Amino acid sequence: MLTISQLAAYAGVTVRAVRHYHRIGLLPEPERDRSGYRNYDAVAVVRLIRIRTLADAGVPLARVQELLDAGPEEFAGGVQEIDKALRAEIRRLQNTRSRLARLAAGEHLALPQSVVDYLDRLRGLGVEERYIEMERDAWVMIAAQVPHSIDSVIAKKHEELDDPDMVKLYSLLSGALDWPANDRRIIEVADIVERLMIRAVQAGEVGADDGINDQFVHLLDSDDQFVHLLDSTMVESSPHAARLLAILEERGWRGWTRIERAPAGRLNTELPPS
Repeated sequence: MLTISQLAAYAGVTVRAVRHYHRIGLLPEPERDRSGYRNYDAVAVVRLIRIRTLADAGVPLARVQELLDAGPEEFAGGVQEIDKALRAEIRRLQNTRSRLARLAAGEHLALPQSVVDYLDRLRGLGVEERYIEMERDAWVMIAAQVPHSIDSVIAKKHEELDDPDMVKLYSLLSGALDWPANDRRIIEVADIVERLMIRAVQAGEVGADDGINDQFVHLLDSDDQFVHLLDSTMVESSPHAARLLAILEERGWRGWTRIERAPAGRLNTELPPS
């Protein structure tokens, strides 16, 4: 007969593990002898080795009892089920590792890959990192509101970057953070913005009768509070933002994220010169 220490040694486990298996019912606990010691036999050694083997193979302890008592076919089926569950868990962990690796880059936090790629394209155009950080924060809010549509929105933004006016606009806005208060280049920015607005209306991409909506605002079902938040973020981003909006309003354009009024008189005239 064996003591608990000898049993543990023969099976290659710790005494603590043996006691744990007693508590959860995997290993029957023998009666104590007159001296108060437990005595184990070869059956206990074999069962404990089988428990250890299953546990080392990754079988959850909650399933070990089932497999120990199963016939050959039930055992094979049970192992296949556990293997399937383990493979699913491996895929989940691999996806988690991939997300963590992307998070290490910073911008992947709360941003889909399509937006990250768009911001990288702006960097490639020479847009300053300070401006990209401001735009990134706006996209974080937008992506959270329209997660299933953000890729199509970004695809449209990529198309817009094929327009030299849009590239010029980004170039100007990027440097505007260091402009003096009354810099005349803000007029050039207003001209470009107006040209882009007029083209959008003339191309039928937005309407001019009852107000025109930016594409992601349309996806937001005209969420006035969110539109106000985006507008406020834009105004607070630069000391020139409020002046730009004032210039556009003087020309008949009101709003930024969502244009609330498009001046018909300017839509039918020549575009501001490039």
